[in-house]
Parts: sequence; C-alpha cells; structure tokens
Amino acid sequence: MIIKDFIKIFIQKNKTLLRNFSSLTALQISQYLFPLVTFPYLVRVLGPDGYGLVSFANAFIGYFTVLTDYGFHLSATKDISINRKNNPQKIEEIYSSVLGVKILLFLLSILIIVPILLFIPKFNDNAMIYFISFLAVFGTTLFPIWFFQGIEEMGYISSISILVKVFWVISIFLLVNSKDDIIILVSLNAISSILTGLIGLWIARIKFNLKLFIPTVEQIKYQLEDSWHYFLSNVSISLYTISNIFILGIFTNDTTVGYFSAADKIRYAIQNVTSTAGRTIFPHLSSEFLRSLEAGFSFIRKYVISMGSFVFLLSILLFLFSEQIVLLVLGEEYFKSVIVLKILSVLPFIIFASNVAGIQTMINLGFKKEFANIIIIAGILNIVLSLIIVPIYFEFGSAVAVVITELVVTIKMLSFLKRKNINVFKKATSEL
Repeated sequence: MIIKDFIKIFIQKNKTLLRNFSSLTALQISQYLFPLVTFPYLVRVLGPDGYGLVSFANAFIGYFTVLTDYGFHLSATKDISINRKNNPQKIEEIYSSVLGVKILLFLLSILIIVPILLFIPKFNDNAMIYFISFLAVFGTTLFPIWFFQGIEEMGYISSISILVKVFWVISIFLLVNSKDDIIILVSLNAISSILTGLIGLWIARIKFNLKLFIPTVEQIKYQLEDSWHYFLSNVSISLYTISNIFILGIFTNDTTVGYFSAADKIRYAIQNVTSTAGRTIFPHLSSEFLRSLEAGFSFIRKYVISMGSFVFLLSILLFLFSEQIVLLVLGEEYFKSVIVLKILSVLPFIIFASNVAGIQTMINLGFKKEFANIIIIAGILNIVLSLIIVPIYFEFGSAVAVVITELVVTIKMLSFLKRKNINVFKKATSEL
C-alpha cells in the first residue's frame, strides 16, 4: 500500500511532466525509431558505399541545420518556459522574432551552399543529392519544437509527426529498391521534414492563436545576441558530432563512411532512448530553478539516480552484444562496424553525464558562457584529433576521436561545477 500511495502521489505531482515525457517520447519515436524500421533495409539495399554517400550528405547539411537552429532549442525554450504563465504578449514576440531569425539564417544558408555545389568538385559530382538533402533544413527551420517544449505541450504535434513518418516509412519500402534510388530517398527525407515543419506552424496558429509578424531590427538583434553562446556551443558540438563523418568522408571514401555511420546510427538510436528524458526535463527544470535552487537540485539528483543507472546498463549491453547487433541489424557486409560500435558504446553514459552537468545544470544556473567555452575547446580538440588519427586509422580513428572528446567535455564540466561547490553526482549518491 505504501508503494501504491507513493506512486499515486508522484503521478499527481508530476502530471504535466509525465504527460510531456510521454508526448515527447512519441515524437522521438517518429524521429528516431521509425527510421530504425527502414535502417536494416536501407543499409542492405544501398550497401556501405551508397549508405555512406547519404550519411556524408546528411553530415554536410547538418552544418546548415546548426546554423538555422542557432541555439534556439535552448534559449527560446527557456524564454518561453519563463513567460508562458503570465505574459502571452511576450510569448508571441519571442515566437515571431525567433522564426524570423531562423528564416533569415536559412536564406543565408542558400547563399552559402550554392557556390559550394557549383565550384567544389567533391560536392559538384553529387550536387543534386546534396541540394535535395539540404531542403530538409527548411523543414527544421519552420518546425517550432522549441515553442512546444517551452510551454510543455508536446502532445499536439506528436501524432502529426508520427503520421508523417508512417508515410515516409511506407514510401521508403515502396520506392527505394536499389542504389539508383538515392535521390528518391533524400527527396522523401526533405518532403517529410517540410511537412512536419508546416504542420507544426499550423498547430501553433490554430491551437494557440499565435500570430506571426515581421520582427523589428531590435528584436532580431536581441535574439542573435541572446543565443550567441548557445550557437557557439552548437557549432562546437558539431565539430565533434557531424564533423566526424564529414572529415572521414574527406579523407576516405563512401564505403568507409558507411561502416562508421552505420555503427554510429545504432549508438545514436540507443542514446536517444534516454535523451528524450533530457529534453523533457529541461523546461521543467528551468521553472524549478526559477522557484528555488533547492527545488532544482533536488529534481536533478532524483533524475541522476533513476536515469543514470539505466543509461549505464545500456552502455554495458551495447558493448557486450556489439557483434550480434551489427550482424542482426546491418548484415555481414558491415562486419567492420563491430569494432566501431564497441568503441562508441561508452558514449550514451558519457553524454548523459555531460548533459546533466552542462545543459541541465550549467545553463539553468546561468553559466552559458562557461558552457560554450568548454564546448569550443572540445570542438577544436576533436578536429585536431581527427586530422591526426583519421588518415591513419580511418573509421576506428573517428570513433576514438569522438569518445576522447566527449570524455573531455564531461570531465571539464564536472570540474567546473566542483569549483562552484556543486557536485550533483556525489550529492545524489549520498541521498540514496
């Protein structure tokens, strides 16, 4: 009875958080698990070289996704969360100004990508694939996920996103049957992204009566300045995430990229099972810290105990069963991916730790400049490591470089918090 009463009280106190966790989980299913349905099919149909080409294209356009996001997934989410209860006019101002800046950044992206595709041979050879892949950035530019996260109302868009992905999955199996269908694949990716973005805008307009207006120069300037450190963090993070595939593609070939990116896709899928929780608690944690430091730290410690144990177990299982997972999901043609996956298996736990220390704690406590500095150093470190290791050890070098970089990020963030007398993990353990 005591356990039953405890569960009942917990659910009553955290209804909004649990509802949004469920909704965001459903959204993540549409964004990550649905592609896993097609993943074993695509890696076999396209082969390591074809899948490597698509992965390289995605890594390339990933830079433009970073540019158009500009850190608004953190800054705008936090601003909307703070103003959602008593300042609807401010919410509308944030919504319009953020979307306005993102659209301007997308137009800037077009001016950058067109000369690259026209005049650089590496990209000119497959210019159509790269440009169609780039159109997916327009969808992510429009999609106001930061707004829905900020108001902690993710349920409205989860079902729509799932429907779009169902269309995407069915289309993949019907239309993509060989390496010659790569253009069809990237076209379907772009169409699903744009549809999701447009529907997200429609829901924001219909359900929340948000009207778009042209932002002033001052509002644009404010958003750019307010999100600058988050943007630097995103750019630096991209230096040790998407840049690994990009650098690997520059120094090697599409087949080698295929070995690495296929293993990394599995790791990323496992990692995103838990990162859903991180995205869910961020706006809630912003409100908790606004209420009191004690409330914020209490919530973080409970989160570390519960989710940290689960992520640690996932990393161990991923290491132990790497070979079986690769053979089952990818097939024998990708046997070189086994060692890559074993190296990457530690990342879910390492990244969980850095997320708690950095995004959940440092950013919510106002240390965004210090957070950005750590990420910048890590990004530079990864580029240097990659340039040294990748030409010698290829896909294995890329895996080692990203693990070392993520470990450095986590250590530096925890060290910073320790200097501020904030030791979340130790305090959490002492409360067991």
